[in-house]
Amino acid sequence: MPTSSTPDPALERPGRSWSGTVDYGPGPLHAPASVEQLRALVGRSRRIRALGTRHSFSSIAASDADLVTLAQLPPDLDVDSAARTVRVAAGVRYGELAVAAHERGLALPNMGSLPHISVGGASATGTHGSGNRRRSLAASVRAIELVTASGELLTLSRAQDPEIFDGAVLALGMLGVVTHLTLDLVPAAPMRQSVHLDFPADRMGGEDLATLLAGGTSVSLFHHWDGHIAQAWVKQVVGDDEELPEEWLGGRRALEPVHPLPGMPADFCTDQSGEPGPAHERLPHFRLEFTPSSGEEIQSEYFVAREQAADALAAVMPLGERIRPLLHASEVRTVAADELWLSPAHRRDSACVHFTWKQLPREVATLLPEIEERLAPFAPRPHWGKVFTLAPEQVRAQYPRLEDFLTLRDRLDPDRVFTNAYVERLLGE
Repeated sequence: MPTSSTPDPALERPGRSWSGTVDYGPGPLHAPASVEQLRALVGRSRRIRALGTRHSFSSIAASDADLVTLAQLPPDLDVDSAARTVRVAAGVRYGELAVAAHERGLALPNMGSLPHISVGGASATGTHGSGNRRRSLAASVRAIELVTASGELLTLSRAQDPEIFDGAVLALGMLGVVTHLTLDLVPAAPMRQSVHLDFPADRMGGEDLATLLAGGTSVSLFHHWDGHIAQAWVKQVVGDDEELPEEWLGGRRALEPVHPLPGMPADFCTDQSGEPGPAHERLPHFRLEFTPSSGEEIQSEYFVAREQAADALAAVMPLGERIRPLLHASEVRTVAADELWLSPAHRRDSACVHFTWKQLPREVATLLPEIEERLAPFAPRPHWGKVFTLAPEQVRAQYPRLEDFLTLRDRLDPDRVFTNAYVERLLGE
């Protein structure tokens, strides 16, 4: 472990993303071992961007200057059972945090499909799980500590800074380097997960699709743009949600574990037997102790109003024959509305139309504008950490608090220490 913020020789070039499709830039990549070292580093930097676990598929974290990882900072994982909160270093992975909370009889309000992502990176980019009543991961943050452009340490909280806090949590790394976050926790409750297969084509329409998505606390629907749902992953709170029958809405219960991508072994997936277990072993699709895949993929995702989910899918369906050769699988999830200024679920209960593409960047980039054109009537908001081609003015139009956010950015980073080409193109200089 480095003892200063001088770049470790092994980190001189930051390399590429988990998927291998994003080059973060020439570096150097710094790995401070303390907040004090981080403050000194930021204070003398002309430009700098922070990296998380490198699971983003966009260039949101790339830089033409210095980069910094918080992976070497102490985890500082402090659970307050009485307050039902946890203070944690930004580089800690959700899976590790969830285990610590569970040991104290508590749980995270929600988790993403991967427990391997960091708390800071996921919050900054709007990462989410699924559930009609479950908000994005950033919505559970109640306080953040960040190093500002001058090297000062600033704490902002939901209680003490209500006028700006919703703009500071999900900030795309534009306000400073977040070192710690305090999150709300909930009482631990056992969950079960089951998978149903091969739903009839008519279940992708209106009320039936809504019924599928309401089948549990968290539901993910996998399909291949051939007109029917191939898999429904349903995660239920024991005692709150009614256990599903073997035959449900025309789909049959899977008799053995499955992987969401065809042909992949299910060893890395979370338990699908219906047996109760801790929420952190059911809410994610994949187990923390395994790497779920080699990362050879590209991802795109668009948030639309939840009540328009079936119409949005129907609008894209005519492109199915062109989508399928490029696709591993597609997923539909839901996210409850929140108040975060740059959240794709800002003040809108949302359905997320997700694509996991084969690693064919040229072909995917050619097809995305046509998909986005068909989604245009539904005011799509792209996931900040995934690949899209929407014009900046289309993206900006979806965020009514954008000007408030830019004012906050001007206040905290007037010299644009934390900018990069990605945020400048989408949100302006």
